[in-house]
Amino acid sequence: MTFRDILHQRLARRRELGLYREMKTLAAAPGPRALVDGGELVAFSSNDYLGLATHPQVIAAQQRGAGLGAGATASHLVNGHLRIHEQLQDKIAELTGREAALVFSSGYMANVGALCALVGRGDTVIQDKLNHASLIDGAQLSGARSLRFAHSDMESLERQLSRADGNTLVAVDGVYSMDGDCAPLADIARLCDAHGAWLMVDEAHGFGVMGSKEFPCAGSAAAAGLTPEQVPVLMGTLGKAAGNAGAFVAGSRELIDYLTQFARPYIYTTGMPPAVAAGCLAALKIMQREPQRHERLADLIRYFRDRAGALGLPLTDSRSAIQPLIIGGEKAVMALAAGLQQRGFLVGAIRPPTVPAGTARLRITLSAAHSEAEIDALLRALVESPADSAVVAE
Repeated sequence: MTFRDILHQRLARRRELGLYREMKTLAAAPGPRALVDGGELVAFSSNDYLGLATHPQVIAAQQRGAGLGAGATASHLVNGHLRIHEQLQDKIAELTGREAALVFSSGYMANVGALCALVGRGDTVIQDKLNHASLIDGAQLSGARSLRFAHSDMESLERQLSRADGNTLVAVDGVYSMDGDCAPLADIARLCDAHGAWLMVDEAHGFGVMGSKEFPCAGSAAAAGLTPEQVPVLMGTLGKAAGNAGAFVAGSRELIDYLTQFARPYIYTTGMPPAVAAGCLAALKIMQREPQRHERLADLIRYFRDRAGALGLPLTDSRSAIQPLIIGGEKAVMALAAGLQQRGFLVGAIRPPTVPAGTARLRITLSAAHSEAEIDALLRALVESPADSAVVAE
């Protein structure tokens, strides 16, 4: 069998199982509305939680940033580290209440880079079973012993901590990307302290929209009342609430110095384009001076859940901007998503292997840019869906 035959066979099998993924081509970054294949849809599939991806000041800053060069031209440690990168890192450290921060080109690279730098052979990484793929892959690539615990189950975590060898790092998502629930971070931090383990929290979906009174944008760890000492490794992304691209790790100056020396995805990658850094910095400044954006998002989350619950829709226990509706079968969720698109809504249909078999879902994501009228219209479309793909609970 030839190489092309093997690829053809594997792709055909994925289509047969109803798991084949296809791109949707958008005319521009979606605000609450998006042009998809020539038609306008209300987008409930974006991670642009604060509506900053299309903010005129963010776009203008990114355009100005392009004047610094189309690209950084080299890795950060050669000559690709610009003043705009330093300014962005300083702002991230300020918003998260950390001493320093380091920017990466993507969240995937940040997680892989941090894990592979911090642990290796003879060490242990313990993760929640529903962690993001980048954390799982980073642990495997690190060479450390990799253990998993049942989702948000503290007894399971304690059992794994008792089995750990060497330096032990516990890594969890602050907000789980497919279920929208928050990790019980205070309980996890207590167990880490009791067992001498480090805690790393991925704030991809918490940064910018959750926090404490002192650090309102810092994420779910701050919302849980945890200190930098309790969460020494804090990762976040700039492509969700910040509406742009890239990621960061924040922590002590010593941690950031260490990652600068040992995180291979940082060392051996061309630096973030200066235009992206400028756009991110502008977004973070807006996030900081306009707290009403995440307050508006919190109001819309409550609005959606109150009305969806009253309609009998199968809500999960999520208080975040991620509001999944579990459908079950792959074909049913695809039919439902297609029907919603015909009615003018863009909603993500998530299937295995991204989620466990039998839990295919509509992943509805809310933004501060949405209106109550748009949410009401989406809920009507869900309730009025055809009987063979209905989502109303029996």
